[in-house]
Parts: sequence; C-alpha cells; structure tokens
Amino acid sequence: MNSHSSGDPSLDIVAARKKYQQERDKRLRSDGTAQFNYGTEAFTHFIADPFANPDFDRAPINDAVDVIIIGGGFGGLLTAARLYQQGICDVRIIEKGADVGGTWYWNRFPGARCDTEAYIYMPLLEELGYIPREKYASGVEIREHCERIAKTHGVYDKACFQTQATELRWDQDSARWLLKTDRGDNMRCRFVCTSAGILHRAKLPDIPGIHDFEGRVFHTSRWDYDYTGGSPTERMSKLKNKSVGVVGTGATAIQCIPELAIDAQQLYVFQRTPSSIDVRNNQPTDAEWQNQLQPGWQRERIDNFNYLLSGIPVEEDLVNDGWTSVVHMTQEHIAEHGLPEGEEAMAQMSEVVDLKKMSQLRARVEQQVNSSETAEALKPWYRQWCKRPCFHDSYLDTYNRDNVTLVDTQGRGVEKILPNAVVVNGETYPVDCLVFATGFDFFATVTRRLQCTIIGKNGLSLADKWANGVSSLFGLHTRGFPNLFILSNDQSTNTVNFTHTLDEQAKHIAYVIEQSKARDLRSVDVDAQAETEWVEKILAQNSPMKQLIAECTPSFYNNEGNPDARPGQNTFITNTTEYFKILQDWRDNNAFEGLETLHE
Repeated sequence: MNSHSSGDPSLDIVAARKKYQQERDKRLRSDGTAQFNYGTEAFTHFIADPFANPDFDRAPINDAVDVIIIGGGFGGLLTAARLYQQGICDVRIIEKGADVGGTWYWNRFPGARCDTEAYIYMPLLEELGYIPREKYASGVEIREHCERIAKTHGVYDKACFQTQATELRWDQDSARWLLKTDRGDNMRCRFVCTSAGILHRAKLPDIPGIHDFEGRVFHTSRWDYDYTGGSPTERMSKLKNKSVGVVGTGATAIQCIPELAIDAQQLYVFQRTPSSIDVRNNQPTDAEWQNQLQPGWQRERIDNFNYLLSGIPVEEDLVNDGWTSVVHMTQEHIAEHGLPEGEEAMAQMSEVVDLKKMSQLRARVEQQVNSSETAEALKPWYRQWCKRPCFHDSYLDTYNRDNVTLVDTQGRGVEKILPNAVVVNGETYPVDCLVFATGFDFFATVTRRLQCTIIGKNGLSLADKWANGVSSLFGLHTRGFPNLFILSNDQSTNTVNFTHTLDEQAKHIAYVIEQSKARDLRSVDVDAQAETEWVEKILAQNSPMKQLIAECTPSFYNNEGNPDARPGQNTFITNTTEYFKILQDWRDNNAFEGLETLHE
C-alpha cells in the first residue's frame, strides 16, 4: 500500500484519496441538512404513533413526585433503575409512546436487531438474571427486556404514557420544577432527568412530490403492519402482489431490505450512498458458555470491549466481532512495522489499516453480488468511520434476487416522487408503497428532541442558553438549571455500545440525587468556572477524527458535508474510558466539586 502502486484505489492510498474525494463531491448539496424534515408542518403524519391506542384518554394529573424522568428508553429506564437501587422510588417517567423501550418501541421494522453484541448492549443482564437468546438480539427481545427492567424497578406504577412534556419551569421559591404536558398535567418535582434519545426523531427527505404520492408511505420507525401484513416475527403476506420502494441504504435499511425482498413482488432500493457491510455471524447463545459464566461477567465483557475500542491493550478480545476487527488489524500492523512515533505517523498508519479494511469490504461485495454493475454501485468508497459501519449476513445476497433492483442515484438522491412512482435520473419506477429508511435527527439539540420548553433561573430558556453551543459540566448539568440532569452524547462521550454510556451517566445522576437528599440540599447547580473549564476541555481536544469527518462523504456524522455549521463544543470526549474515569473519580472524591449547593 503505497503511493507508487498501480493506481488501483483498492491498493493505493493516493488513488483511494482521489476516489473518496470524487465520491464525496458527487454527494455535496447546497441545501445540506435543509434537504430533510423532522416531522413538522405537512410531515406530522409521518411521526404519528401506529402502536398506541388512538382512543387513549385520562384525567389530568396535579401532584408532586421526587423525580421526573422524561423519556422511557434505555436512558430513562437505567436512571430509574439506578435511583431505585439507591432507595429512591418516588419516580415518574413521562413518555410520548404507549410503553417503555424508546428506540426499540419505535423501531419495530422487520429484521430489526442490535448490531452491538447483545451480551454487552442489553444492560442489567446479570442483575436481572437474563441471557439473550442470540449474540445479536432481535428488536422484539430487546423491547421485552426494556419492559423487564421497568417491571423490576417499579417504573409502571407511576409512569405516564402517550404523554408529551410541553414545558419545564424552575420555581425558585419552592426549589421545584413545574411540568406541563399535552394531557393538561401540572406536576411538581424536586429533580428532573431528560433522556430524549438519538434514534426516535424521524428524518424525512423533503423530495419534490412527496405529498402527492397516492400509495402507502411511512418511515421505518413507524412501520405500517396494517398495510404490509405480518409483524416483527411474521411474514408480510400483504406484499405478495405489491411493488415496494425503499429510500435509503443505512443501518435500518440494511436490516429491513432482505425481509422486504422475501415478501414483496418487486423491490426497488433507492441508494444515495452505500453502507459498508461487514460479516455479522449471528449465532444462538451457546448453553455451555452460558453455564460457565461467573459473577461480574457482563461488566468484564463491557469493559473489555470498551478498552479495545479505546486503544487499551487487553489479554483477550471477549466480544471478537466486526467492531474490534480493525483493532486487531492495527495490532498486526504494529507487530510487523513497529509502533509509529508522533501524531502524523499514527495518522498514516491509521489510513493504511483503514484502506486495508475497506478494501476487504469492497472485495466482499464483489464476491457476493453477481451483477458487476450492481456490485460496483454497492461498494463503499470512503473511510470506515465516515458512515456507521453495518453488519449483515444476507443483505448483499439480496441483490441476486430477480425481484430486487438497486437504483443507484449516483449520490444525488431521488429526483422526484409521482402519485404512483419514483423518478431517478429521469427514469420512472412504479411503486405501490414507499418506505423511508432515512434515519433520525441524530445531532438534534436536547430541546428539539424533547419538543419541550425548558425555563431555568431568571426566566432563561435552555434553547437560548445553548443557541450558540452546549455548555455544561460532564454533559450532564448546565448552570442556571438547578436539579436538572441531561442524558445525551453532547459534551459527554459517544461509544458504539451506547447503553454503556447511558448506564454510566445514570449511575452518576443517581449518585448526585441520592447525595443531595442525604445532605439535605435544596438545590445543586453548576459552578460557572467548572462549566467554562469543561467546555474548554471539549474544544481543546485534538482528535484525529475531526479532520477525518470533515473530509468524509456527506452524512449525519458531518452535518451533511457541513461540519462547521455545528458548534465545535457540541461534541464529546472521544476516549470513552477517559470520560467514565472522570465521572468515577468525581464520585470517589465525594466533594461535589464544580457544583454550587444550597441547603434546605
């Protein structure tokens, strides 16, 4: 792999850079993120809840609880569980869905499955005595586990479902938060935790003619089983005479396309940018392995995975999957060539290893897809972390089916939608049903995700405070909003195993709340200097990922090719191990450093 090789971008770094740049340029659009809508105005019907009881109603609630958690996904559930373990049980979850689950409540599309190993992704397994049935659990099993967590920790006793929080307001006189909802509720609480999640706010392409389509149309996170037939565990029998179009080829599409291909008469896949597809190699849980598990097994496995991805040597890779394969390739490179000295040499090594990995994935496409034209269109021409890596054992084979057509839009996306068809590059594709597998508003602000106004001290809104960028301590508290905790990846950390981050944050929040009660504190707020120093730490990070992401093909990772449009401080500690240690050391210090406290 050197610049004087054949010029084949599969083997030559210089040629690969040129090819990557060409593919990136094809996909750049002047409208950037404005090409999408997030369920506002004429798009509201796309985000209606198809799983809830449309006739649900209840009387408004006017009461007080100790803690309110907004959001019933893993973040909210883990916070409730960790509070429960601290003896704090007067907790209410407010959730706009009809049950807990968050991401896994909304995403019930066929084929839905975690792409991080279930033994580390599904939290509290050891505490609840549960072992997933497969290495990569189905969405149904994960949602059932969410319900298991809720039942075990008393969440259902006070939960308010099908309820949207509309306003949170701090009352200085009583040192309480006042919460209003779309159900007419007026609740009071001492502490508030928000866990809005990153994979529930549907992102929809504002394609010309989208509202003129006369067939059935929906987003994958609002799957219409009334139309398709079936369920997450049953075949979609109503599609046998239907022509279906899927817009998008990201992580969700990778999972649902093989299922649609089995059931639809004709399937068109409209692709802007192909995903990288590595081997998943899903397997049933081995009974012998399960019987040999020792106490502390899940924590050991979670830490082992996190250490590997953080660059910390371990004796054995316990998870050993596609996520850690690049780590092993890097270790092999170092063993052969020695450890690079200096940042530039490290970056060069990273690029060499990345090209080797991506060349393997492009070769896999050639091996599995019969049509050379289709195979070429499915090859991912970018560095691995430019788009979320995907893993599947039958996605590429799907394009060998006679009823499946890949429509490569050459990076431009769908041209327009007609009442009964989709138009790409002037060619018309008739469809009865359109499925948008176009992802989520991943980098939305907390207030945009919550769709709730948050007013802190002196009438300051969180939206106004963060208008030019997030400011916080650990990404969990922000000055001027006492007793408010925020679970998010902004100014915290972001890991492939996102539930690990949520659990570490939940432990920290539960500690602060428990200690606030034990110390008889009226309120806890962030010290101005501590907040400033944390923001400076975020901005000072010299992460090699910054430049990489900026040069990537457009995606949600780089704000659709406009990375500078997002405030630089709205990012995270890139080394997750460092972030978790910061939180643990802070708790061990037991001094509430960086927090201002008022006693009752």
